[in-house]
Amino acid sequence: VQLVESGGGLVQAGGSLRLSCAASGDTFSAYSMAWFRQAPGKDREFVGGISRTGFGRGYSDSVKGRYTISRDNAKNTLDLQMNSLVPEDTAVYYCAASRGYRYNTRDSDYAYWGQGTQVTVSL
Repeated sequence: VQLVESGGGLVQAGGSLRLSCAASGDTFSAYSMAWFRQAPGKDREFVGGISRTGFGRGYSDSVKGRYTISRDNAKNTLDLQMNSLVPEDTAVYYCAASRGYRYNTRDSDYAYWGQGTQVTVSL
């Protein structure tokens, strides 16, 4: 499966952004999906994940209550709605796919990755 992210950009603290990930090349509903992010000088970290059907979802503590992950299996898209952004959210955001039914929080569990989209939150 091929993944392409979009929607990143520059936003002021307190603002919102919506990231999208378009999947192609295989049956999208066969994959659990996740968003990860990597800030300069830091390891890549799990942000949120969603199961194949969309019924199972989870988030890291740092974004819980502010971010919402969703998917549309008919449109082959994965979204991440990000609200109440803070400068610490600045990072390159990646979508990732795994053939497992349920999402995982380790990046090593994902075989397919997009190229990433930059999110920058200013004061």
